[in-house]
Amino acid sequence: MTLETFLALSLYSFVASATPGPNNLMLLASGVNFGIRRTVPHMLGIAIGFTAMVAIIGFGLGALLDIVPGLMTGLRYVALAYTVWLAWKLGMSGSLGTSEAGAQPMSFVSACLFQWVNPKAWVMALTATALYTTADHYVVSVLLVAAVFGIINLPCISVWAGFGVALRGFLSVPWRLRAFNVVMGVLLLASIVPFLFE
Repeated sequence: MTLETFLALSLYSFVASATPGPNNLMLLASGVNFGIRRTVPHMLGIAIGFTAMVAIIGFGLGALLDIVPGLMTGLRYVALAYTVWLAWKLGMSGSLGTSEAGAQPMSFVSACLFQWVNPKAWVMALTATALYTTADHYVVSVLLVAAVFGIINLPCISVWAGFGVALRGFLSVPWRLRAFNVVMGVLLLASIVPFLFE
């Protein structure tokens, strides 16, 4: 991989990781509702889960999706159903830091697994492996693409959780928090619409 390609990959990773999407919107909401310490497993699950996803797609799953296009259609339906459920759960969540209605921050394992039904994660991983891997050093280039995302992704997504923590004081008023959670639920749904109908 040339230096120019590496810099382009790093920029792509930064932009893709820092821009709004299901992961970042959920981290923003988790920062508000649970604070940074309880959101750390969620952040680590995204970073590690997505890095693993890039490697797995690079090592063959992407080719399988080209051969069996129905798999991607099925994935879109699963992603829609799961995201609707998450948006509902987020919109109905209650007071800051409480376990009202069983509210808990997303666990490490759940965040890892969520990457497989996150349409933005699929687009990012497929694009990165298609654009930034090289045929002559394929294994090394897949590992490098995954490593770059692993290094850049965590600081970028952590900022979103930090934004949420910064909003906790303002959202300590129950009606503001309820309105915020409803808006975040709606935005979570809106964030997947472009990916579902490509």
